[in-house]
Amino acid sequence: MPVRTVRSVGPTLRPARRAVWYSLLLAPFAGLLWVPFYNRVQPELAGIPYFYWYQFGWIGVSAAITAIVYFATRGDDEGK
Repeated sequence: MPVRTVRSVGPTLRPARRAVWYSLLLAPFAGLLWVPFYNRVQPELAGIPYFYWYQFGWIGVSAAITAIVYFATRGDDEGK
């Protein structure tokens, strides 16, 4: 039976470089983990207390960071 080889589509990154990309995912975790930093009402944005809009803002930031890390590392695990 012939053996099929699978080739990676994109460039592969070294594990150390991948770790740098994955470390970006710690930013949303750290930004939301320390609750005393954003546990306040002022400043308000359109009548919404800081406590809520700070967390809501991290949704967009987290999605952007996740997309960046995904596209930067998506060819790494192919062929394994």
